[in-house]
Amino acid sequence: MKIYAFSDEAASSLTGQIAAMKRNGLNGSELRGVDGGNVSDLSPAKAKEVLRRLKDEGLDVWSLGSPIGKIHIETGDWPAHLERFRRTLENACLLESRRIRLFSFYLPKDARPEDWRSCVIDRMAEMAEIAAPYGVLLCHENEKGIYGDTAPRCAELLDAVPSLRCIFDPANFIQCGQDIPEAWELLGKRVDYMHIKDALPDGTVVPAGEGIGRLKELLADFAARGGESVTLEPHLRVFDGLAQLEQGQKTEIPEGMYASSDEAFDAACAALKKII
Repeated sequence: MKIYAFSDEAASSLTGQIAAMKRNGLNGSELRGVDGGNVSDLSPAKAKEVLRRLKDEGLDVWSLGSPIGKIHIETGDWPAHLERFRRTLENACLLESRRIRLFSFYLPKDARPEDWRSCVIDRMAEMAEIAAPYGVLLCHENEKGIYGDTAPRCAELLDAVPSLRCIFDPANFIQCGQDIPEAWELLGKRVDYMHIKDALPDGTVVPAGEGIGRLKELLADFAARGGESVTLEPHLRVFDGLAQLEQGQKTEIPEGMYASSDEAFDAACAALKKII
């Protein structure tokens, strides 16, 4: 199994991220934040520099951990977001990444998801059409507060937009009250890769294998189905940029367990390796 990670959880600087990935024997990064900037907003020159430095260390960019689709379906500036999406596609090519992680939009408070289904699908289909010439796979992550936060709605999106790929994040499903075995039964055969994040019944994030995410069981089945790569998303300590990523959808992170981001990152890596 190849292991990648959201390396910005170890350090905000690329130098620190490289050190953390090398120290833990990882294959590379699902690049999200680097040197204070988001991967969707890197200049072409910066993207080329990042790739060069990673390749010099034998590390790859597995996917771009973009914020695409993390806007409000009703009030977000969709044309401007599409422009950011195009820049993200260009950066994926410059960074030699075949994948972009994306989301399916925040809904109005107390809205019925079915009332927004057509709009969400239309936008996902529009992005898929734009992405096609780039040869980049669009990978949807289940996330709190978006349309695709439950397994059935993730399946709806995959059915409606055939080129869309599936990322399975157990902790996010737990935080949405989605039963994990039921979710895997529905989506397991369609999972492109997994985000390794576990949680307790109350939603608090814990190292892989210490929550109710059934990660050991899921990883075994994923491997048996031919799955080869996963991305570690520790979320065991508050890190630079977390508040911006959460956008009000708070993740319960245990306080005081780890003295530094490096320590939390290393603990997450060790826990995953123990159950693989």
